[in-house]
Amino acid sequence: MATLTFTDTHCHLADPALSARSPDILAEAQAAGVCRFIVPAARQADFAAVLSLAERPSVLPAVGLHPWFADEFSDGLYSETACILQGNPRVWVGEIGLDFIRAADSAARQRQLDVFRRQLGLAKAYRRRVIVHNVKAAAAVAETVKTEGFGYGGIVHAFSGSLEEAQMLIRAGFKIGIGSLLLNPTAKKVRQAVQQLDLRDIVLETDSPFMLKDGVNTPANVCRIAEIAAQLRGVSTEEIAVQTEKNVDALWDAV
Repeated sequence: MATLTFTDTHCHLADPALSARSPDILAEAQAAGVCRFIVPAARQADFAAVLSLAERPSVLPAVGLHPWFADEFSDGLYSETACILQGNPRVWVGEIGLDFIRAADSAARQRQLDVFRRQLGLAKAYRRRVIVHNVKAAAAVAETVKTEGFGYGGIVHAFSGSLEEAQMLIRAGFKIGIGSLLLNPTAKKVRQAVQQLDLRDIVLETDSPFMLKDGVNTPANVCRIAEIAAQLRGVSTEEIAVQTEKNVDALWDAV
C-alpha cells in the first residue's frame, strides 16, 4: 500500500507549547505522514509568528481574531489584517467565528457577531477562505455568512454539533473539520457526523496543542483521527486519507 499522507487543517504551531520544539513536532508529523498544515492565529499578537511559519510551503497561514477575544478588535487590527491579505495571496482569514457559550449575554454575542461580520467582509474583499470557530452558534454562523454574501468557503473547525447543524454549514459552503473530539468514545454527535456525512465534506484536524486532557496534542495525531473515522465508516484508512486530501486540495489552491 502506498504511504498515506494527511493535512492537519487546524493546528496552532505558533503556540508556545509547540513552537518551543517546532523541529521535533514537524519531524514527528512528517514521520506519521502529516505533510501539510493550516495554521491560524487567535489574536493580533500571533500574526507575526504565524506568518513566519508560512515561509515553509507546507504551511498555509490564516490571520484573524478568535471570538473569545472579540473585545480586542480594533481599526488597527482590521487595517493590519487587510495589509497582510493584500500582500500575500496565500493567507486565509481565521480563526474567526462565534462562541455562544463564551458569550455570557446578548451584548457579548452582538460584539462577536459584529467582529465576525467585519472579518468576513475582509475575506470577501480579498477573496479568501475562512477558518470558523463555531460553538452553539451554527445557525448564526450560517445566517451571517448568507447575509454578508460570503461565498468563498473554508472550514468550520473542531465540529461538535448535530448532523443537522453540519449539513446547514455545508450548505453555507464549508467543509467540516473533524478533530480530536473523535478520540473521545463518548463524543456521540461528532461520531454520528463522521458516519453519516458525505466524505467529500470532511477534513481532518487536531487543534494542536489543545483538546487532549492528558498531554499536549500534536499534528501527528491526525493519523489516529483518520483511523477512527475509517473504523466508524467501515472503510480503509487509505480511503479516508485519499478523499480528505482531495478535499483539502480543493481548498488549498487560491480562489
